Amino acid sequence: MILKSTRNGKISGIRSAGILMALLITVPVLSQKNELKLLTAEFDQLLSEQFRPGEPGCAAIVARKGQIIYHKAFGMANLELDVPMKPDMVFRIGSITKQFTAVAILQLMEQGKLKLDDEITRFIPDYPTHGHKITIEHLLTHTSGIKSYTSLPEYLTFSRQDLKPEEIIDIFKNKPMDFAPGTRWSYCNSGYFLLGYIIEKVSGKTYREYIEENFFKPLNMTSTCYGDDSKIIKNRASGYQPSGDKTVNSDFVSMLIPYSAGAIQSTVGDLFKWNQALHSYKVISKESLEKAHTEYKFPGGEGAGYGYGWFISQLQGSRSIEHGGGINGFLTHSVYLPDEDVFVAVFSNTTGKSPEMVTLKMAASAIGKPWKPSEIQLDEKILDEFTGVYENEEGTQAVVSRTDKQLSLTRPGGSAREINPYEKDKFYIKDTFITIEFVRGSDGKVSKAVLNDRGNVSEWKRTDKKPVTRKEIQLSETILSQYVGEYQLGPGFTLVVTRDGNRLFAQATGQEKVEIFPESETKFFLKVVDAQLEFVRDASGNVSKAILYQGGQKFEAVRIK
Repeated sequence: MILKSTRNGKISGIRSAGILMALLITVPVLSQKNELKLLTAEFDQLLSEQFRPGEPGCAAIVARKGQIIYHKAFGMANLELDVPMKPDMVFRIGSITKQFTAVAILQLMEQGKLKLDDEITRFIPDYPTHGHKITIEHLLTHTSGIKSYTSLPEYLTFSRQDLKPEEIIDIFKNKPMDFAPGTRWSYCNSGYFLLGYIIEKVSGKTYREYIEENFFKPLNMTSTCYGDDSKIIKNRASGYQPSGDKTVNSDFVSMLIPYSAGAIQSTVGDLFKWNQALHSYKVISKESLEKAHTEYKFPGGEGAGYGYGWFISQLQGSRSIEHGGGINGFLTHSVYLPDEDVFVAVFSNTTGKSPEMVTLKMAASAIGKPWKPSEIQLDEKILDEFTGVYENEEGTQAVVSRTDKQLSLTRPGGSAREINPYEKDKFYIKDTFITIEFVRGSDGKVSKAVLNDRGNVSEWKRTDKKPVTRKEIQLSETILSQYVGEYQLGPGFTLVVTRDGNRLFAQATGQEKVEIFPESETKFFLKVVDAQLEFVRDASGNVSKAILYQGGQKFEAVRIK
């Protein structure tokens, strides 16, 4: 069309202004489309690298400003029937259940039926508190000191049984306290189990009835329910776990056992609906939600890193509210960044591949703060300036070592992790968001290392101490074969021991297979991690369990195969 001007030029001016406005509007739209195209390609690559064709897979969702910008699936939902994964597949979500339990408690608080500082004996009069005051808030924040029932040696025995809540509480209630309430933080499934029982006592409904009537039905979460293996669930993905180099069906667990600590099953889409409903205050008030999303503080001011049902952290400088889940056959993770209104969830149907890191990477990219440090090259002579033993204020050691041009960091209870430089004195731990800054003294020599794990900062002073060394011995293949098998460390968490000639290997759920080295006939150690493994025989001389020593803790694992 040819524009004709009038005597005063008003028409052509108006038309020109209109064209200019159209261009100004079009440019941001095109820019946004290009950005979404790039994000989609990045997300596809991240997920396809971890969840490959023909293997157990995942479903993922990314939403920004209330709009879904990515919703895809990778891998397989069922290996035996050759069923591909779909975005709307149903997964067990494990401990993401805890946020539903916490919100139910807050609903009942708003109704005046309980207070967070109520002692639990108000609702469970016969519960033995061992002389301590244990409150509902202690249960919500994992600061109760109650022993977690999923860490008990007898867990494997009762995890397959259909038990009533009272029967499970009877199993753990008389166990010694781990610490005085409110003095420490320790993740505790027993606390959230008790919260579910309190919900039943206060509401007069079963936990299953309460969450379905108050959450799932009114919010149209049509693919979410309390887990039930006897029920026909459309689009339910099968769960898998690694066993040596193979993938096998996950071990059975009665869904009455995880209860209010981990029994819900859902889709990534329904979890997004839930997140939207929470932040539009359709479920609980803004004040209550802010309580849930505020880090619990100890009397001395130290933060626990946890609120009510969510971990409170930061990602690339942005506040994050997140939680993961792990249960037989499934690992899940979700994160919400409130300042940018970005939600990401990735659910997987295998305990062999954790979705946590990929979830965090996707969230960081979605807010325009991708974690892609630019590596630089340093000479071996410079790298040697950083090697040595570092110690924190508690006397715990971490070792920095070099192999050729690669530095590695080994922390207590952790594996040897590659650390790569992105500035002269600044490194990051591979496949994490953890950075390390080496600080030099007035003499120019490295005096300490400062670790920053998503805002959790710790200092490690360099020492002249030598790292602890262990002496390896040789054992016959006959003896090594006696240790081959599968050991249960916890719910959905096993340790598989295999042999290859005169070498023994161990593989924990969701982790790589590593070689273990004998230092006696029954005691072994790992070189890639500061951990030891001891095999124990029963009265008949058969290997009945293994004991894992890691990070100053002791974990018993009953042999199940």
